[in-house]
Amino acid sequence: MKDILEKVNRNDGIKVPEGYFDDFARRMEAALPQQPWEQEIASGTPHVVPRSFWQKIRPYVYLAAMFMGVWCMMKTFDMMRPSTTLSFDSNPDLAAAVSNEYFVDNYILSNGDISEYDLLSDLYETGYVPSSYTVSTDDNSGL
Repeated sequence: MKDILEKVNRNDGIKVPEGYFDDFARRMEAALPQQPWEQEIASGTPHVVPRSFWQKIRPYVYLAAMFMGVWCMMKTFDMMRPSTTLSFDSNPDLAAAVSNEYFVDNYILSNGDISEYDLLSDLYETGYVPSSYTVSTDDNSGL
């Protein structure tokens, strides 16, 4: 198969002269003026530009801004979470249990050394009937 450029007869006249890139780097270096930083490197005494106050504190400001962004994001997510506070007004059984000194002393303030059997026997002695309780779908006060 012949060369594709010859096949489509594409000749736009742009050609590179022979040996053009052989000494290209030397000719480009001679054509450009020498920069001051090149002279400092050649002499061995680099010029140090003093840093401004902003350049010195910028990393710390960015770090503080990042932490503030994380804090704001966490605060926003916390505000979007539904509240799960228990109110005595909406749950009379909870209010009655907390106001009962015997219940608080034996079940809340105890060190967890009460067994499930003791708990159920105390409930049955006080008149607990499991079939009398129904689950309400509109709020949790019917439990």
